[in-house]
Amino acid sequence: MFSCDDREGVWMLELRPNCECCDEDLKPDQPGAWICSFECTFCTACANQRLHGSCPNCGGELLPRPLRSGAALARYPASQKRVRKPAGCKEG
Repeated sequence: MFSCDDREGVWMLELRPNCECCDEDLKPDQPGAWICSFECTFCTACANQRLHGSCPNCGGELLPRPLRSGAALARYPASQKRVRKPAGCKEG
């Protein structure tokens, strides 16, 4: 989930690289990713059409993920760890 740069005490979102449902790539510096408060991550199509704005893992609200770009992205890169639901996501 959240990661911390202990040298500076900076906490940031993990920014996962893919949709948990369909495995679509999600770039940290472009819109199109949706997250819940636990950072479960989904693409716009899955968040809207399959999940109807609700996280299938925790039931929380899905909101647009903030962007990280430029110097901030260079200094605090996005996660490269892919998280995927083996069976995808069922429409809810």
